[in-house]
Amino acid sequence: MNAEMLYALRDVAGVPSHPVLFLILGVLTFALHILAVQVMLGASGLVIWGALSKAAYQRQLAQAMLGVAKIAVSVAVVLGVAPLLFVQVIYDPFWYTSNVLSAWWVIGFIVILTVAYLLMYFFYAKNHHLATQKTICPGSMILSLALMLVVGFIMHVLTYQMLSPDQWMQWYAPNGEIDASGRKLHDYNGWRFGFFISLSVLVISGWLFAYRHYISHRTDVDNGYLQWLKGLATVLSLAGGIVALAFGIGWMATLPDSQAAFGFSPWVGLAAVLISLTAVMPKLIGSRVNAPLFGYGLFGLAAITGIVVAIAREVLRWNILFGDFGYNALDYPVNMDWYSTLLFFGTFVIIGGLVLSYFLTVAWQAGQTDGVYTPSPAVTRLGNLSILLITLWIIHFFVLGLWVWLR
Repeated sequence: MNAEMLYALRDVAGVPSHPVLFLILGVLTFALHILAVQVMLGASGLVIWGALSKAAYQRQLAQAMLGVAKIAVSVAVVLGVAPLLFVQVIYDPFWYTSNVLSAWWVIGFIVILTVAYLLMYFFYAKNHHLATQKTICPGSMILSLALMLVVGFIMHVLTYQMLSPDQWMQWYAPNGEIDASGRKLHDYNGWRFGFFISLSVLVISGWLFAYRHYISHRTDVDNGYLQWLKGLATVLSLAGGIVALAFGIGWMATLPDSQAAFGFSPWVGLAAVLISLTAVMPKLIGSRVNAPLFGYGLFGLAAITGIVVAIAREVLRWNILFGDFGYNALDYPVNMDWYSTLLFFGTFVIIGGLVLSYFLTVAWQAGQTDGVYTPSPAVTRLGNLSILLITLWIIHFFVLGLWVWLR
C-alpha cells in the first residue's frame, strides 16, 4: 500500500476546519475517554474484590465504587464518541479499512458493550445494600468486567491494525484467497493493551484519595475506614505504577524496527517520569494527603499523566503513518465550514460547561450534606437553564437538518 493509494482513499469533500484542530481535539478527548475507562475498570475491580469479601471496609468500598463504575461507563461511552469521530476525519483511509477488515467485531462491539453494561446494572439492582447484606449473583459483575475488557481489546485491535497498511492485502486475501467475512482480528500488541489497562490501577488509586477526602468531612464516616482507604490507595499507587511501567517497557521493546528509537524519545521519557511520580507521590507527601490540594491533586496528577501518554501515543501514530508510509494528515484538503466549527465549540463550551457545572455542583453539595440534600434556588435555576439550553439545541438540530434536507 503506497502513499498515493492512501491519499486516494481520503474523503474528496475534505475537512471542515484545519486538520491540526482535529488532531489536538482527538488527543484531548481520547485522554479524557481513557481516563473514564480506567476509573471504570479500577472501580469494577474493587467492587468484585469487596463483593467476594466478608470484610466490612471492603464491602463498604465496593458499595461506593459500584456507583462510580456504572457512571464511569456512561461517561466513557459519551467521551469515546469524540476521539472516534476525529480519527475518522483525518485518518479515514486507515480507520475505515481496519474496521472493514474486522467488520464482524465492529458490530459485535456494540452488542458486547450493551450486554456488559446491562450485567453491571443487574448486579447494581440486586445489591443495593452491598455493604451490609450478602452479595447476590457476583458472577454478573465479574462477567461484566470481562466483557468490558473484550470491548477494550476490540478497540485496541482496530486501532493497531490501522497502523499496518502494508499488511492489509495479506489480511484481506491471504494466499490470494479473498476473505471478506470480517470475522478475524488480525493483529494486536498485548504489551500496548496491557499498558493502558494496567494504568487503571494507578488511576483508581488517585480516585480513592479524592473519594477519601470527599467523604472525610461527613459525620457518619468511620475514621478507621478513612485510614484503611489511605493505606489501600498508597499500595495500589505503587503497584499500579510498577506494572504500568513494565508493560510500557514491553510495548516500546516490541515497536517495529523503524520506530525503535521512539522508545527513547522525550515524550516517552516524560510519560515514564510522570507515571513514576504519580506512583510514589502518596509516599512523598505523607500526612499532607489530608490537605485538599493533595487529596484531589493526586487524581489530577493521574489525569495529567494520562494526557501526556495520549500525546505520546499520537506522536507514535504520526511517526508510523508519516515516517513509514508517507501519509501526512495535516495536508488534508480544507473546505472551511465556520458554522459547524462554531457550533461545535459553542456546544462544547456553553452547553457542556453549563451542564457539567450543574452536575458537579449537585454532586459536591450532596456529598457534603448529612441527611437529605435540597439544592438551593440558585442551583435549581442552573439546572433549569441547562435543560432549557439542551432543549433549544435539540430543536435547532432538527430544524437545521430539515432546512438542509429541503434545500
